[in-house]
Amino acid sequence: MSIESQNSKSVAGIGSTKHIIAIASGKGGVGKSTVAANLAMALAAAGSRVGLIDADLYGPSQPKIIGSRQAPTGKDGLIVPVEKHGVKFVSMGVMNPSGKALIIRAPLAIKAISQFLSGVIWGELDYLLIDMPPGTGDIQLTLAQQARLDGAVIISTPQEVAVEIARKGLEMFQTVNVPILGIIENMSGFLCSHCNETTDIFKKDGALKLATELKVPFMGKIPLHPHISGMSDDGGNLFTAEPDSPITKIFIDIAAKLKSELEKLTAGNDSIEPESYDIQNGLLHVQWRDGEVRNYDTFKLRLECPCANCVDEVTGAKIISSDKIPLNIQVKGLRPVGRYGLAIQFSDGHNTGIFKFEKLKSLSSSSNEVSFSV
Repeated sequence: MSIESQNSKSVAGIGSTKHIIAIASGKGGVGKSTVAANLAMALAAAGSRVGLIDADLYGPSQPKIIGSRQAPTGKDGLIVPVEKHGVKFVSMGVMNPSGKALIIRAPLAIKAISQFLSGVIWGELDYLLIDMPPGTGDIQLTLAQQARLDGAVIISTPQEVAVEIARKGLEMFQTVNVPILGIIENMSGFLCSHCNETTDIFKKDGALKLATELKVPFMGKIPLHPHISGMSDDGGNLFTAEPDSPITKIFIDIAAKLKSELEKLTAGNDSIEPESYDIQNGLLHVQWRDGEVRNYDTFKLRLECPCANCVDEVTGAKIISSDKIPLNIQVKGLRPVGRYGLAIQFSDGHNTGIFKFEKLKSLSSSSNEVSFSV
């Protein structure tokens, strides 16, 4: 089975979406949601079909920024997203009309995010942007596993504390093999609407330095400006209200860079993901992009499963022992996990291990020994 035929884009909801992009920050309060909304509207203004998921369940802000609190309708058990300014969007803010604080545990939050992905009639989209919540927790990991993200855009202010936390968010995406499309420096000085001079309120070029250090694209600087905050508070659209303003042009330029980085990734085709994988005679069979092919010994794969049932999460010591594994064990099922690994179902009923592509690839050029360290 090929990745294209098996990834999560094949399920109801996001099946016809060309590109799924996470807009993340790591830290709250850096204007990530404002940037996500304006990027979505910039792409829509350029003629693209755009969707937006407000994944910040506990602090949803997209209904205010987009300018619609209309409750979504339902059809055949699925959610029909609200549309405003040419952008289809879903948010807990329009699904919780009481406006009261959402107090739910992680399992319910994960279920809600899963519904936003697979239970919404998105139709055919060119871009689906996901406004990520702050942090690197359950919701972020769920999105990285269930939606095969084409890339992530990291938002940070110039401040050192924001940059350091943005670094952690960036590292999380790299860990799960999500390409970093670029870093945006938001609140990059105050741009006076009268004289058009910029005053640096925070330290200067923090996000630019991070992009240079980590060798990822820098997508631009967005200054503090009354027009941005005013449009966000009023649910307006810069691209129709002020199409020729300097602020509008900044977002248009960033949207163009986003498209360019996606095109480079597509052309480069240097992902660690395999070209294809399937089950042959009870073995995991992998065709790598460099032409290498390998059948993995199922007994050894099962013995080295990295899940918490097989490896002590604190000490790293192996819990499973070889005498507990049937000698004739086989692979019965495969499920991709985001862009970074495979969940393997074995004939002994075990199915909780995630085998990273990076580790599988490093093993494929070795001898018959199969060894995982997680």
